[in-house]
Amino acid sequence: MTETKTRRTSGRAGGRAARREARSNPLADNLRPVRPGLEGGTYRPLSNAAMDRIHQAVLDALEQIGLADAPPSGVEYLTGAGAILGSDGRIRFPRALIEDTIARARKEITLFGRDPANDMQLHGNRVHYGTAGAAVHLIDIETKHYRECTMQDLHDAARIADQLDNIHFVQRPMVCRDITDNREMDLNTVYGCCAGTTKHVGTSFTEPGYVADALEMLHLIAGGEDKWRERPFVSNSNCFVVPPMKFATESCLVMEACIAGGMPVLLLSAGQAGATAPAPIAGAIVQATAECLAGLVYVNAVKPGHPAIFGTWPFVSDLRTGAMSGGSGEQALLTAGCAQMHKYYGLPGGAAAGIADAKLPDMQAGWEQATSNVMAGLSGLNMVYEAAGMHASLLGFCLESLILGDDLIGQALRCTRGIEVDEDTVSLEVIRATCIGGPGHYLGAEQTLSRMQTDYIYPALADRSSPKEWVEMDKPDLIAKARAKKEKILSERAPARFDPITDAAIRKRFNIHLPS
Repeated sequence: MTETKTRRTSGRAGGRAARREARSNPLADNLRPVRPGLEGGTYRPLSNAAMDRIHQAVLDALEQIGLADAPPSGVEYLTGAGAILGSDGRIRFPRALIEDTIARARKEITLFGRDPANDMQLHGNRVHYGTAGAAVHLIDIETKHYRECTMQDLHDAARIADQLDNIHFVQRPMVCRDITDNREMDLNTVYGCCAGTTKHVGTSFTEPGYVADALEMLHLIAGGEDKWRERPFVSNSNCFVVPPMKFATESCLVMEACIAGGMPVLLLSAGQAGATAPAPIAGAIVQATAECLAGLVYVNAVKPGHPAIFGTWPFVSDLRTGAMSGGSGEQALLTAGCAQMHKYYGLPGGAAAGIADAKLPDMQAGWEQATSNVMAGLSGLNMVYEAAGMHASLLGFCLESLILGDDLIGQALRCTRGIEVDEDTVSLEVIRATCIGGPGHYLGAEQTLSRMQTDYIYPALADRSSPKEWVEMDKPDLIAKARAKKEKILSERAPARFDPITDAAIRKRFNIHLPS
C-alpha cells in the first residue's frame, strides 16, 4: 500500500513538473487556447421566429415612421437611393430599398492595425474584444477617488491595451478633459491612441471640419495618403442618430467626410431602453436595428460597399431611477440579441458589453463584466466594445481594471471557443491505456501534456493557489498585482511610438499636448 502510494505521489509530482515545463514553452499562434477572431454564435436568446418578427417590425418602422433631421446632403443621398422625403420632413425607407441595401452591403470587413499582426477579420461569428466608452473620469485605485481624465491617461490606456493579448482593439475609452478646444482634443485623441498602440483604433470627431486635419495626421503616420487608404488603421465611431429615430445632423456630416477620406465607419445607435428606446428588450432591438439599417442605406448611398460596422448599442435603464444600468443581466441579453440580428442580416456588427455599474473593480464589477462579456462572445458578436475598464455605467475608467479585464476576457474567449469533439478528445484509447495496466491517473499522459497548452487558458493575475500557498506568498492582492503590472508597462519604452522624424512632422503641424 505504501509503495503504491509513493509511486502515485511520485507520478503526480513528475506530472506537475512536466506540465510546468510544457506550459512555459511558447505556443504557435494556431495552437493558442484563445486568440482574436474565435468563432462564437452558440448562444441564441432569439428564436428564428422571433428574429423574423423583429425584422418585420424593423421594416414597418422604417417604411411608416422613418427618421427625421437628415442634413440636406443626407436628404439628397438618401432620396437618390430611393428613400422618400415626407411633408413632415421625415425620411422613409421602402422595404425593397432596405432589402436591396442589405444584399449589396459589405459582408466582410478587415479592420487594420498599424501592425498587420493586429488585423481583425469581421464576418460570421468571429469575436473580438476591445475598449470604448469615452469616460470623463479616471479611477485612482489607491485613493478610490474619481478625477477628470487627461491626455496622458488616454495614452497610458492605449499603451497598456497594446500589451494585453485579449484586448484586440482600442476605441477611445476616455475623453481628454484637460484639452478644452474640441479640435485639439479630437486630434490629440487620435495621436494619443495611435502613439500608444499598433492595434486598430476607433475614435470620434466633434465637427466635420476636424476630419480633414485628422486625415492629414493619419497620412503622416501611415507614410502617405496612398498607404493610409490601403490600410486604414483608424475607424470613426459615429453616433449618426439621436434616438428615437432622428439623424444627428453634425455626425452625419462627419460620417460623409470620413467616408470620403477612406475611413471605416461604426454606425452607432445608442438608445437607452425605457428612456430613448422602448423599455422591452425586443423593442429596443427593433429601434436600434431600424436606425442602423437607415444608416447603412446612407453609407451605401454615399459610397457603395464602404466598410460600415452595424453598431446596435442600445443600453438598459434601471426603471426605478431612469439611470443607465450597463452591468445588468438585461444589458447582457440585449447585446446578445443584437448580435443575433447582425447574423440574421449577415452584416459585420458590434455592441457594448463588459460595462460595470460598480464604481471600483470589486466582486460586483466582476460578475457584471463577466456576464455580458461571456454572453457577447457566445452570441458571436464581431466587435465587443467597452469590454474592459469601464465602471459607473461608463462614467469612470480604471487602468487596473483594464488589466484585470484581460484575464476575464481570456476566460470569456475560452467559453466562446466551446468544446471540440473528435476521436482524440473523446479519449477512449487514453482511458483504456490508463485503466488497464496503466498508472490509474492522467497526470503524466502525453495527451494531458499536449492538451494543457492548447485546451486550457491560465490567468496572468488571478490566484489559484491553495490557502496555505496563499499565506506563504504573503496573501497577494489582485488589485496590487494589477497596479504593479500597470507600473511595469508604463515604465518601459512604448513600442508603438512613432519614429522621431514622423513625430517631429506631426508636432510641427499640430499642437500635441503629450510630452515627447
